[in-house]
Amino acid sequence: MDKSIVPTEVIMNKILFIRGQKVMIDRDLAELYGVTTKRLNEQVKRNVNRFPEHFMFQLNEVEKEYVVANCDHLKKLKFSSTSPYVFTEHGTMMLASVLNSEKAVETSIRIIEVFVKMREYFTDNLNLKLEIESIKKKLTNHDKNIELVFNYLDELMDKQDNKVERSRIGYKK
Repeated sequence: MDKSIVPTEVIMNKILFIRGQKVMIDRDLAELYGVTTKRLNEQVKRNVNRFPEHFMFQLNEVEKEYVVANCDHLKKLKFSSTSPYVFTEHGTMMLASVLNSEKAVETSIRIIEVFVKMREYFTDNLNLKLEIESIKKKLTNHDKNIELVFNYLDELMDKQDNKVERSRIGYKK
């Protein structure tokens, strides 16, 4: 299978973070799958039982305004009377089965691969942040321990300076 069907960057630029989920808008998916948005939404409505809310949901007005304001390629949504549907990673895979075209299947696989890469990236990034935090805690503890050692040394020096001169005992010449 030719992986250059849709470049990774193109797919990544179309993935948005809405309601705490990574999603893609119906218009972008239709473009990637080579169908019209109307056709894509028709197929979804015909198979609505395949798309539970964690696969697909419709944007509310606030979310729609946010998308229009932040995504240059979606400016035309501003004039649309209906809010777009967005699809999660699982929803994009289900779309390939309801659209039932070779391009949809290939593109869907490519989209899933990008979602997986993004998840791995975020996981690796999270692990790196956790390691850095662990190192910071260790350094903070080391700083406290070093400060404690210097305090003890200062106390010992003060005690030695404040000692009364004692007469020496032992063998005298």
